[in-house]
Amino acid sequence: MKLNKDALKDRAAWEKVGFSLPLYDRDAVIAKTLAAPEWIHFGAGNIFRAFPAAVHQELLDQALVSTGIIVAEGFDYEIIKKAYTPFDNLSALVILKADGTIEKKIVASVVESLVADSLSADWNRLVSIFRSPTLKMASFTITEKGYSLTGSDGKLLADVAADYAGGPGQPKNIMAKLTALLLQRYLNGGVPLAVVSMDNCSHNGTKLFSAVATVAREWVSRGFADTHFVSWLENPAKVSFPWSMIDKITPRPDESVRKMLGDSGFESTDIIVTSKNTWTSAFVNAEEAQYLIIEDLFPNGRPPLEKGGVIFTDRNTVDRVEKMKVCTCLNPLHTSLAIFGCLLGYTSIHREMSDPQLRSLVEKIGYQEGLPVVVDPLIIKPEDFIREVLTVRFPNPFMPDTPQRIATDTSQKLPIRFGETVKAYLAHPELDVASLECIPLVFAGWCRYLMALDDAGSPFEPSPDPLLEKSRACVAGIRLGDNGPFHVALQPLLSDASIFGVDLYQAGLGEKVEAYFMRLVAGPGAVRKTLVECLG
Repeated sequence: MKLNKDALKDRAAWEKVGFSLPLYDRDAVIAKTLAAPEWIHFGAGNIFRAFPAAVHQELLDQALVSTGIIVAEGFDYEIIKKAYTPFDNLSALVILKADGTIEKKIVASVVESLVADSLSADWNRLVSIFRSPTLKMASFTITEKGYSLTGSDGKLLADVAADYAGGPGQPKNIMAKLTALLLQRYLNGGVPLAVVSMDNCSHNGTKLFSAVATVAREWVSRGFADTHFVSWLENPAKVSFPWSMIDKITPRPDESVRKMLGDSGFESTDIIVTSKNTWTSAFVNAEEAQYLIIEDLFPNGRPPLEKGGVIFTDRNTVDRVEKMKVCTCLNPLHTSLAIFGCLLGYTSIHREMSDPQLRSLVEKIGYQEGLPVVVDPLIIKPEDFIREVLTVRFPNPFMPDTPQRIATDTSQKLPIRFGETVKAYLAHPELDVASLECIPLVFAGWCRYLMALDDAGSPFEPSPDPLLEKSRACVAGIRLGDNGPFHVALQPLLSDASIFGVDLYQAGLGEKVEAYFMRLVAGPGAVRKTLVECLG
């Protein structure tokens, strides 16, 4: 049972061990897609294969669409060469349900995979796809970093500077590559197109538009494109950049899932780690819950993804759902578990949910401190969403997610996941920011995390973070057992609104965070002692 198109011809063998197989004529879908592409997706990672590609497969199974998806990878080309091409662009999706059951299916909706490399032979194919009037949507899951043109120092990234100077001929940065491909579409008749970010970041469509428009204006100023190209990009009837909110936990391929698949006879189970440290495989493991809300702004039409559970709505509703999730009902809770999970030596999110103090922490942050400032998006009830997170999704013992993964880029997450709630308290006449206790405790916990010592005093490796070195400098002279005061050390950090969303001292929370930090560094075991004292 090797994963390839020929092996799937023996349907009985796959179905005997519980795999669901595609119900359509894949060869016919491939032929039609290559001739008249409708959807190209950038970002060949796990979230794409586990969610949009799987939803589109449902549409193909029901004969609601007749073309598949073309995927392009613009960052880690090895994903295409090692996890797509050898398997005929097929993947095995393993849904890990909270009740202990699993669902296995072969996802075949991806019919072509390309490297988005302007120096490769695939580039001409990408140009051809963008010139095609049948193309309706170009979507993205490239992470929030993918939309950046500047580094954390505010300076242009080196490849962006080179692309500004070199023009659209052989772009290196993914945003310049997209702009160059859109320029080809503009020059070939300018048929409308939806450019859809599906990344987990606030106002993602605007981030994507801003990056593309910035590159385009720079090229116009240097004579590489005419001014009408920018006007075309800025006209949503020609090129739209819808907002979206996506939510599905898709950890990297897990060893226990690999073994389970191998025991069932599935042979293509190698876990691949690329030279850029991307973890991938022919299989994807994911949770069952999933949400995708998209602003319905598609000037050249779109597939009927609502038939697969995607919700199309207006921009304001997308914004409310995104804020509900990112600022209150999921992301802050994840980050809280990540910080304290690392300090307490946990290596799985679900085990943290059996910890009485950590469970109390996220329940209070969600229900007591967060929900009072949530604006109900009306299409999803915040109370129901958070209840599913805390009682089904996080405690799922079969989801191999880790606090170490979630702790990645924490400095970039704090201003949205917590800072927006603090701002809402400051702006609300009936709420008192001084009543916040758990959110300041998490801020103090992150400062304690920066010491890279767990609660027993043993060192651990902090997760990657662009501001890690700068932030750690503030606690570099602090040792477990020090008595403080710590104002001089912490003040530069806690007053940094780019990290916390606000100056915590101006918000009236700086001294509270300092006090919690003093308790957390009192010595080995102080983290647990503080959590018990504060949370019972």
